[in-house]
Amino acid sequence: MPVYVNRLLNLKKIKVVGFDMDYTLVRYNIEAFEGLTHNLAAVRLVKTYGYPEAAGKFEFDRSRAIVGLVIDKRNGNLLKLSRFGKVKLAYHGLEEIDFRERSRIYRELVIDLRDPDFQSLDTAFAISNGVLFAQLVQLKKKGASLPDYRRLATDVNGCIDSLHKDGTLKEILKADFGKYVLQDSKTAAMLERLKTYGKKLMIITNSDYEYTKSLLDYALNPFWTKYKNWQEAFDLVITFAEKPRFFEGRHRFLKIDRESGIMTNHEGPVSEGLWQGGWFEDVQEGMGVPGDEFLYLGDHIYGDVVSIKKRCDWRTALVLGGLDGELEAIRATREIQAEIDRLMNRKEWLEKEADNAEMERRSGRNARVPEGHIEEQDQLNSRISELLDELKPHFNPYWGEILRAGSEESRYAEQVEKYACIYMTKVSDLYDHSPRTYFRPPIRRLAHEIVE
Repeated sequence: MPVYVNRLLNLKKIKVVGFDMDYTLVRYNIEAFEGLTHNLAAVRLVKTYGYPEAAGKFEFDRSRAIVGLVIDKRNGNLLKLSRFGKVKLAYHGLEEIDFRERSRIYRELVIDLRDPDFQSLDTAFAISNGVLFAQLVQLKKKGASLPDYRRLATDVNGCIDSLHKDGTLKEILKADFGKYVLQDSKTAAMLERLKTYGKKLMIITNSDYEYTKSLLDYALNPFWTKYKNWQEAFDLVITFAEKPRFFEGRHRFLKIDRESGIMTNHEGPVSEGLWQGGWFEDVQEGMGVPGDEFLYLGDHIYGDVVSIKKRCDWRTALVLGGLDGELEAIRATREIQAEIDRLMNRKEWLEKEADNAEMERRSGRNARVPEGHIEEQDQLNSRISELLDELKPHFNPYWGEILRAGSEESRYAEQVEKYACIYMTKVSDLYDHSPRTYFRPPIRRLAHEIVE
């Protein structure tokens, strides 16, 4: 798969390449992993939070949520936003909110994600969250005794977090990595190539060391050709980083002894070894490398990309795993989209002709729309609708494309474009590019620069 470029990035100048682990260095089977999370959370909501028994019987439907959606805690809705923060698509529970009702609720609003009434689903880890919230809202809509929407969102989020924190999820995964983890031999090959070009490698993950070791032993160790294990390949490993906090303020590092697991306090710069916690400036100082010579790859648009761009000068790369299926769909529907574009151009021309005739009439001139224009416009509208119906099944049946909201870019796409220097569907996509590659974005033309 290609690497997609938003801004100039010269890999030749990059001295340190850092990686998040989950959904970045290591790919998960989203259907299996998020399904497991969803099912465990649903059961825990019943047993621990006192939710109705029906909630524990929900079946996971991955298509009910995609990366980049927003939960409206006031109204109990799942939203898809345009890059301008306007609501372009909304569901209450499992039912789409029609245009008139959606306009009534959101017409005057530009959604500000800093508002605590809105929760962003900005990583694949959040898909189970979005699906479960929608199902609970649907259950409440049918008359079940459930808390208000704000409490529903809080409980779902807290319940899923608890599954990660108390080790429930990790123990199940460790018992059967083969079911939940996708091995990729090209990842190890890509890392080895970076090392041969003199790049330092590091991991910054929110996971604990024990799980990190187990997961990377499974995902990477079978594929090394130049190293015995992943510990040899990586110069610096930071666990329990608590991103985005890692990039937001000074926190102490704890040094981890690889043999005993004993941790000791540490003050000052770090450059190699195994650590817990800390913050980015001590890494920069320890490695003696300026911020713009770091490249960090992660899957969380805020914790791994936005927070870095806002607080330090590192270069960023987003791993957007859900994009691979959409790319196939875009290729498969290229002819349909081209026909839609052609018909839309014809429709716009007819509309312009009609508007010009109307201006002529208002100026007192004897002008009328040419015969057949109105009938042709109706035919065009009908045919465009048919083609859009042909297009829809190739993408998510409820939400469409991750990076589009109708004819506009989605809010998520705006963040990707603004904060990620490059993006890709998986880290091993870098294997197809030299570590000296100079990534250059295509020229983005402004509206007035498009000359027909």
